[in-house]
Formats: sequence, structure tokens, C-alpha cells
Amino acid sequence: MSDAPTPGPDAIPLEDRYFRKGLGLRGEVKERIAGDYHSGIVRRFREEGFTLRVADLTFRLAAQFGFCYGVDRAVDYAYQTLEKFPDRRVILTGEIIHNPGVNARLRSKGIRFVGDPEVRTLGDVVSGDVVLLPAFGVPAGDFDRLARSGAVLVDTTCGSVLNVWKSVEKYAREGFTSLVHGKWAHEETRATVSRVLLHPGGRYLVVLDLAEADLVADYIRHGGDREAFLTRFRTAVSPGFDPDRDLARIGVANQTTMLSSESLEIARRIGKALEDRHGAADGKARFRAFDTICSATQDRQDALEALLREPLDLLLVIGGFNSSNTTHLLEMAHGKVPAFHIEGPDGLVSADVVRHRPVGGKAAVESSGWRPRRPATIGVTAGASTPDVTIGAVVTRVLEHYGLELPDVAKAGPA
Repeated sequence: MSDAPTPGPDAIPLEDRYFRKGLGLRGEVKERIAGDYHSGIVRRFREEGFTLRVADLTFRLAAQFGFCYGVDRAVDYAYQTLEKFPDRRVILTGEIIHNPGVNARLRSKGIRFVGDPEVRTLGDVVSGDVVLLPAFGVPAGDFDRLARSGAVLVDTTCGSVLNVWKSVEKYAREGFTSLVHGKWAHEETRATVSRVLLHPGGRYLVVLDLAEADLVADYIRHGGDREAFLTRFRTAVSPGFDPDRDLARIGVANQTTMLSSESLEIARRIGKALEDRHGAADGKARFRAFDTICSATQDRQDALEALLREPLDLLLVIGGFNSSNTTHLLEMAHGKVPAFHIEGPDGLVSADVVRHRPVGGKAAVESSGWRPRRPATIGVTAGASTPDVTIGAVVTRVLEHYGLELPDVAKAGPA
């Protein structure tokens, strides 16, 4: 990635072109956002205790679902940016959130994305451009390049992500290695670990799941093959990482959208391994942990757990296939009820075929026989990046495949 150009001596200071708390135009864009993303069907769900009945079909919507505060804020800032800078080139550094419909709508409004032909890298950003930083945040080095470019920066980084950054920076300052439960290639995790490297001697290690955490715990207890360890985690460690040195003091954090129960268990196992290696008192002194799962992610997982205690014939999990928090909702339902992760109404290809991403799958597949026989109870939940309009459109599509409709409910909104 090329460096952004250095602005001239007359460049506007960063503090005068950096927006972190919106642009003062929320009222001006409120109705536009409502028209693009709200749904009469979802409003009806809320009014009727998260239950809709049509003939002998019952839909049960999880009590917490869809857009979280951070996502809502990111979309709001994008619309405010377009309102304030109608004649400027507006650029997103990547997907603003992990929802294909939302990103497509922003693109249709003229927003460019880094990787497009006219802005292939951050080095193509110039003074006069307006750059939106996504809800996941951006790596510290990318922020510095953009700050030097002279562009206006509108920062939508979620507050929950900022809290994780504070935790790992504190670990680095105090000489603890940050062990991050997350996906090493995920935008949020890459931004988080970049904060560790802002501090001299900062070290990090990213683990995906309990199996990888157990490998780390075993190395803490017994040592092992250093080269094999580094080969296993070659893409997920800080430069110069040495497991013999850097696993002696550990602070645990996590990508905010991971499965909460797994993050807590990883912290427990790593803490126990340090105690086994160094003794109870010394082991506790060598360990730090903060629960950095965002409250919205936790709320959606708790609501789904409650929904799964009810008798369901089918569960539809709605959200982008690359949405981490959505995939974890599917994992929670796996083996408990027939469940399909779909991106939107187009995933319900026909009355027999569904296009979905299975648990642990890397790509979408098509399966048959998704519809339960009537009478049926269908559960619905959605990841934190899924707008109400998509949820409403999925319910409408399900009804169409059963030959039913809700004529008295407002249409779900634009596709």
C-alpha cells in the first residue's frame, strides 16, 4: 500500500477536518434513513410482543435483533457526510459494516470504496476527499496515512471497539502480551492489534477458538516446539514474537462480535495455565482479562438463547455471510433446531431451495427442503448489521412461498 501524499504547508490541521461525533445533520437525514432501512412488518412485530400469526404460521422474532447502536450510528454518519459534502468525493476505506445490502445502497448513492478503480489504495486519497472510517475502525498506520493526506475524516468507529483498544494498549504499556480472541484477518481485529504496536515492546497473539487457545495453554504449561508454534500462528502474532518469552504475562481481550461464552472460557483456560505454570499467586499476577464483548452482541446472543427455549420448527438467521456476530448466532442454534443463515430474501430461492452458509462453511451452498410443514412456528433473528427492511423482506418472502400475505402491514420498504 502506497503512502498518502504529504499535504502542503497550507493544509487544514487534522483537528479541523476530523469528525468523531457526527456533523450536526442528524435531523436532516433522519427521514431518508427511515425510508431506506425501516420496516412496517418489524414495527408490527414489536407492537405484538415479537410474534406474528398468519393463518397457521407463527413467526417469533428474537427480542433483540438487527441494527445495534454502533451500526445505526455508522449509517447515520454516512448519510450526514453525503448531506454535508455533496460535491466532494466520499470514500469508504472498506465495508462500513458487514451487510451487503447496506454497502450496496451506500455505493448507489455515490460513495466510493478503497479498491475501486479510481481509488485502489489509501495512497489515492488526496486533500479535498472525504473519508469514512468504518465501524470496525482502521489500523493505526492507515489512520496516520489518511491524516497526512489532508482529507476530511469522518470516524464511525464503534465505542465498544474503542474500549477494546484501551484494554490492549494498557496491556502493552504494562508489559503484558495481548491475547485476542478473534479472526486475525477481520478488520476489527487488525485494527485492534495495531494499537498494541504503538507501544515499544508491544506483543500480541490472536486465537480463533478453544482449540487454538488450548494449544497456547499447553505451551504455557509445558513449553514445546517453538518453530512449530510460530508456524501454526504465523499470521496471527506480532513481529518478532517469541512464545518462550511472550507467553509469560498475558492480557486477554476479544473481537467484540465473538461468541461471549467462548471468550470467557478462553480467558479461564489461559488464566489457569498461567497458575499451573507459575503457582496460584504468581499466576494471577501474570494474568489480566476484561470482558470486551459489546453489549449489543451479548444482548442478541441472550435473546436468541431465550428464543431457542421455545418450540421452533425452523430458525432463520439473517445477516451478511462475513458478519462474525451473525455466524455466532447460527452456531448457537446448531443441533437444536433446523437453522439457516441467509443474507436476505434472495436466500429463499424457492419454496424448496435455500441459499445459506452452514456452520463452519467458507461459502454459500444451496439446500432443499427448508420449509417446515404447516402448521409451523418459525423463529427469526438477525445480526447487528442487518436493517429492519431486510428482516421484513425475509418474512414477506417466506409468506410468498407458502402462498400467504400480510395485506394490512406496511410494505417492508425498498429492496
